[in-house]
Amino acid sequence: MPTTHEATATWQGDLQTGKGTVSLKSGALRQAATSWKERTEGTGTEGATSPEELLAAAHASCFSMALSARVVTFGPLPGGGNGVSSSALSVRASAPGLTAEKLRELAEDAAKNCPLSKALEGNVAISVQSALV
Repeated sequence: MPTTHEATATWQGDLQTGKGTVSLKSGALRQAATSWKERTEGTGTEGATSPEELLAAAHASCFSMALSARVVTFGPLPGGGNGVSSSALSVRASAPGLTAEKLRELAEDAAKNCPLSKALEGNVAISVQSALV
């Protein structure tokens, strides 16, 4: 049976100077600040998040259910405007009998078959790196 996941977002002001918040129905994230500055500069110094950071967290958590993950890049697109251009997944793993080749195979399969990877396919460049630790 399909499940529905909900989030709410608010925004006040114009795009560049406005401020907003995002909350998850689960309560795991409550009234997290969002701003255009954080979205375009991504420094984390403002204590705010961005849709791209939330996408990175979602993609990482989806991928990590099979392995591990992390980075989403936001910036100018070749056709103009801004958007998510890439997601770089990285896994470091240690398991008895695990070879570097098998880890690479598993990581590539997880990156290809994670539901969020499938949602991003054809729109965002997805790369995966793996290393034994």
